[in-house]
Amino acid sequence: MRSATVTRVIRKRGAAALVAALVAGSLCAGGPRPRAQAAERGEGGAVPAIGLPARLGLALDTVTIPELQARMADGSLTSSALTSVYLRRIAAVDPLVHAVLRTDPTALRQAAASDARHRRGAARGPLDGIPVLLKDNVDTRGLSSTAGSLALAGSPPETDAALVTRLRAAGAVVLGKTNLSEWANFRADKPTSGWSAVGGQTRNPYVLDRNPCGSSSGSAAALAASLAQVAIGTETDGSVVCPAGMNGVVGLKPSLGLVSGAGVVPISAEQDTAGPMARTVVDTALTLAVLSGTAPSPAGPGGLRGKRIGLWRLPSLGPRVDALMSRTAAALRTAGAEVVEVVPPYQDRIAELEYPALLSEFHRDLDRYLATRSGPRDLAGLIAFNRAHPAERTCFAGQELFEKALAAPPTTDPRYRAGRAELTELARRSIDETLAAHRLDALAAPTNPPAWPTDCARGDNDIIPSSTPAAVAGYPSLSVPAGALDELPVGLLLTAGDRQDARLLALGAAVERTLHAWRAPRYLPTLPVPPAEGAGS
Repeated sequence: MRSATVTRVIRKRGAAALVAALVAGSLCAGGPRPRAQAAERGEGGAVPAIGLPARLGLALDTVTIPELQARMADGSLTSSALTSVYLRRIAAVDPLVHAVLRTDPTALRQAAASDARHRRGAARGPLDGIPVLLKDNVDTRGLSSTAGSLALAGSPPETDAALVTRLRAAGAVVLGKTNLSEWANFRADKPTSGWSAVGGQTRNPYVLDRNPCGSSSGSAAALAASLAQVAIGTETDGSVVCPAGMNGVVGLKPSLGLVSGAGVVPISAEQDTAGPMARTVVDTALTLAVLSGTAPSPAGPGGLRGKRIGLWRLPSLGPRVDALMSRTAAALRTAGAEVVEVVPPYQDRIAELEYPALLSEFHRDLDRYLATRSGPRDLAGLIAFNRAHPAERTCFAGQELFEKALAAPPTTDPRYRAGRAELTELARRSIDETLAAHRLDALAAPTNPPAWPTDCARGDNDIIPSSTPAAVAGYPSLSVPAGALDELPVGLLLTAGDRQDARLLALGAAVERTLHAWRAPRYLPTLPVPPAEGAGS
């Protein structure tokens, strides 16, 4: 039964029926998911036992924000205790995965302030007292914010990014910063996702020699390892949803403009967005409401009966992923959904146009951002910095994208403007026309192949086209766990039309309940690589 206290808090703060219904589902979902309690005890792998106080009675792998708020409301849990547990878990587990760059020395003070608000009955909403990790390309006052680059590792920003201001106003505890693919994976032609000169290589918690995908790699890996309740990632094309899929968590790329990009290291204002990541859809939805500053629409989550979903199979990701999609489609049909196979049009042309547009936009937008920070003042200065600092080349030496961006046409050039206009139009049409032609509630596709072995010499093996239509169109996409292949998670990517974030989250919650696919990681050291695993192999 849903906690009446939690319901009152949510109503008081103006959240709509979608979040309330998702909360109800999270509180009525039953016990821990498979292997969660074993993972918390440190069984099944090299994870040290945390010594979680028995009086707290928490399974960090499975607890949701509404459950935590219910405990805080009745006095059986404090934010200080929860924050302490997460800090202890980071100290014990993060040496395995290298997801957290630094913790905030004020985290326990933030938690104590939240506890005082809860005691006064003045909690600010569902995120009050909830520990949150931020990707290290999000400006955070007084806390080093580097985009993974030594060039920004000097003075921390003087002001918070707009989204951090919203989190603090909601009472969230800023727990620390996560590693990422340096410069959000926009530096080299053949980068290695999850590596930065500041943080080294983030590992996939499921199999430690496998890649976490980029560029919100640390945020996703930290959630998979239960190092925070929620995390913030950023995406230009795939950098929230691919790490979410590959690390077995939930990640939302919101509609463009729904979350402010002010104070976030950019690639392209035409595609960049920050987005919430969590272990459940309900926690993702609650975090989005804070980041966007708007309540979701009043539609409840419901079930899948009568929903029409278009499955874009993407056989290029390999036969094993395709077989998993067949099993996923069968499960959705059993739950009452109609699943039809689709192929969104214009994908080759979109792929042809996206890269040149991003080069021009990156030069423009990064120069503007660097002017606000100490260190290199523009892209040319950054290129010179990397040439002068060998530590920036310890995994891969290239900065080909920087150099191409420096030489790209400016965004005032008519060639750029025509290309971007065509690119955005085709991406939107690819989704809109497919949804309309088949009367669909959403598109679905595999988010990712099984994680490839991390290899600095080879770089990534990540030709994954499912994220591109929504990323270029500025439409929302949501990855939820679909299953695993040899321990390695694969996500299901759901895409909907512009500003349909709330409806997409509701559908995602129904898919999450139907597939019930999440499993705790076992932190295996290695896993044999089967033939024909994933894209390009």
